[in-house]
Amino acid sequence: EVRARLLWSVAMNPLLPVALNRRYADWRLAMKSIIAFWLVYAVTVVARALLGGDPWTVLQNKAVTVGAGICLTIAIYLMIGAVAGHKGIGRKAVVAGIAIIFAAIAQAALLVAADSRMPEPQEEFRFQAREGFVVIQNGSEIRIERTATEPLVLTLPKIAELKQRDQLRIAADAAVIWFFFFAAWSAFYLATVAQAQALGAQRRVAEAEAAAQAAQVRALRYQVNPHFLFNTLNSLSSLIMTGRPEKAEKMLLALSTFFRTSLSLDPTANVTLAEEIGLQRLYLDIEKVRFPKRLKVEIDVPVELEQVRLPALLLQPIVENAIKYGVSASRDTVALRITARRLDHQRMLLEVINQAVAGAHPAPQSTGEIHQGTGVGLANVCQRLRASFGDRARCDFGPTDDGGFRVAIIMPVVRDD
Repeated sequence: EVRARLLWSVAMNPLLPVALNRRYADWRLAMKSIIAFWLVYAVTVVARALLGGDPWTVLQNKAVTVGAGICLTIAIYLMIGAVAGHKGIGRKAVVAGIAIIFAAIAQAALLVAADSRMPEPQEEFRFQAREGFVVIQNGSEIRIERTATEPLVLTLPKIAELKQRDQLRIAADAAVIWFFFFAAWSAFYLATVAQAQALGAQRRVAEAEAAAQAAQVRALRYQVNPHFLFNTLNSLSSLIMTGRPEKAEKMLLALSTFFRTSLSLDPTANVTLAEEIGLQRLYLDIEKVRFPKRLKVEIDVPVELEQVRLPALLLQPIVENAIKYGVSASRDTVALRITARRLDHQRMLLEVINQAVAGAHPAPQSTGEIHQGTGVGLANVCQRLRASFGDRARCDFGPTDDGGFRVAIIMPVVRDD
């Protein structure tokens, strides 16, 4: 009664099906490979049987071999899963090797034991010996026809009628043959498992890298919005304090439109260049309220590049710095140009240039100035480019000969085709 309760508790354990599923998760692959191996063997048996005079008897006898072989191969698979289901390939190979030995011995012993019960095929083999005799074999009967004498008839004994030592020798020979057959299936199965594990490990590494990359892009993107909001609120404050409420209201409406558009974007998703330029137009509309006479905007993006995808708000820190350190620091009109052009079939050049109009020079800039404040600037842009495109993208920047400043982004041409 105690033993029955123990077995019942084990069978009813809710974790047992989970453990079995983990150990034999690849059972479909194992069954397909087992059937394929033995199907190849069965095809060769059928081909051999059709060449003889009694194919049905041969197939009937070989059906026992195939059936027992399939069962023993399944037993090898079950043994691997039961003993080394959660272990490495080395442990599985050791278990498979031991199971193969027992399976080969069992297959040989079964065939030796079933020899006396199998019907003999009624097919005749006739050949002439070198001595001139004609030898005819039909099943276990061998007849030797000699000239001018009665034929000599011999009957071969069944394996069970041989001495025990001879039976063991025959069984050992058969076991060696079946050992290599079972070993071939086991090697194929373990190689498939090893490949699946390697591919799974590569997939997990790729997923981890993608998750880390997405997290980095999200973090960098989240740095942009508060930085931009801080600058814009300062501008609003200046407009209100200087008695320009109409312009402040116009800027506030533009600000709400900008944030409604930008915050609806997925931080990890890319946008088209046309969408990115549209966002920058909204931002520049806000800045034009602050600098109606000092800011001149020029945008030149070919139609063929409008659908190229890039990280959302990638240009935002660049345009902000151009306004802060170019337009705001100058008393003259400053032209802010955003241009895009194709370099070759795989790359494009995206430029943001600010320079004085009619020979006036804005206040000098430096990379040190660009990185002041909250630290969001070109460093953010370069990091996002690396996070999104790796070595395929590059960010260059520096002052121009006429006193302006240029930021050049070389990036791959990627579309959602």
